[in-house]
Amino acid sequence: MKILYSCLSKSWGGMEMFTLTAVKQLIQRNNEVKLLCIRDSRIHVEASSAGILTLAVKFRGYFNPFEIIKCGLAIRNESFNLIHTQASKDLWLLVPALKIFRLQMPLFFTKQVGSFVEKKDFLHNKIYKRVNKAFAISNMIKKNLLETTALTENKIILLHNGTDTEMFNPGKIDTNKVRAELKISNDEIVIGMLSRFSPGKGHEEFLAAAKRLNKKNDKLRFLIVGEASYGEDDYANQIKQLAAQLKLENILFTGFRSDTPEVLAAMDIFVFPSHSESFGIALVEAMAMAKPSVCSNSDGVLDIAIDGETSFLFENKNANDLAQKIQKLLSESELRIKMGLEARKRAVNKFDLNILTDRVISLYNHELNRND
Repeated sequence: MKILYSCLSKSWGGMEMFTLTAVKQLIQRNNEVKLLCIRDSRIHVEASSAGILTLAVKFRGYFNPFEIIKCGLAIRNESFNLIHTQASKDLWLLVPALKIFRLQMPLFFTKQVGSFVEKKDFLHNKIYKRVNKAFAISNMIKKNLLETTALTENKIILLHNGTDTEMFNPGKIDTNKVRAELKISNDEIVIGMLSRFSPGKGHEEFLAAAKRLNKKNDKLRFLIVGEASYGEDDYANQIKQLAAQLKLENILFTGFRSDTPEVLAAMDIFVFPSHSESFGIALVEAMAMAKPSVCSNSDGVLDIAIDGETSFLFENKNANDLAQKIQKLLSESELRIKMGLEARKRAVNKFDLNILTDRVISLYNHELNRND
């Protein structure tokens, strides 16, 4: 198939990273894929570095006639079999372009982020009517689509994001590589989170829990892995200042790391304290690496973690409860191992990237055959 994939975002987080992962998977299956993205955005730079063909635009706002015409011409001239976008905003470029040039190829839309705005007005109805199938990455997102858009249930498919469970395989990764680099001793227990710096990701609760845990335990080390989101450097600095105010001398801010499997291998306990996450690919990656986790009991996390089996769920935004749940894992090394093994098993059986890619291609083919 010849596919136009789309992600018109300037940020660099789970959605953007997963877009590149999905494109690479499709290319490995002998599909020809081009990525529609914003010129000079981080995803544009990363895609180009990876050798992925791009169609770069200067899309601003929700209506840009010049870019709509340019995009429509490119789609028509390159004769794509189908289009798949990872961001709802992209539909305001793609749908008018398809309409103007009377292009009938299927349009797929993955809903990665929930919305609290009802989109059932005349224009939104026109936009969503052109979508052939919408993929919801969690039950929370499926419910959100039904509540906020005119999409009917027969157009919405629950399709979780996935990860490469062979790349994220604890049996293939050196546990000591990152620990040695960061000068973490073998007798220290590492508690970490992996997230971009953005309000609502739970950094404040993580730091508050670390303060409580330090009062009860020796030999702890806390890791915060990630960089600031686009335009949110001030927030990242606030979090680092908060750590200093709490006198957390055993915390490390690593910045962005591309060696995610090795970073996760260095951790003993993974924490996912996000207030409201549509899914949580970092959590899936940690589970694939056989890491027991403590996660907020909200939204997309509930599709991933099983309380008391792969993870402990804590009350959302409650730093004291977070600390108590982490303490349970600190107190029982055998429980950490047991829950880690169950986490790995669930990641392989339910969130493996190959399973996801097979299903996506099957859905593509079904829609293409239906349109013939």
